[in-house]
Amino acid sequence: METTQADPVIAEVRAMRDGIAARADYDVAAIFQRIREMQEGSGREYVEYPARRIVEGSDETLAV
Repeated sequence: METTQADPVIAEVRAMRDGIAARADYDVAAIFQRIREMQEGSGREYVEYPARRIVEGSDETLAV
């Protein structure tokens, strides 16, 4: 099997992700809370989409 060379950008993203998770003790709820706090503090405008509902008994699993 051929090994691939490590991509420094991917390594940096993974290190950042692991750092955020470590500061939250790898608690998913705490990670999301921290991300929301970071978004609110950024001053940027974020778009939120409504949840899509599951449609039972149809060929389509998700309603748009």
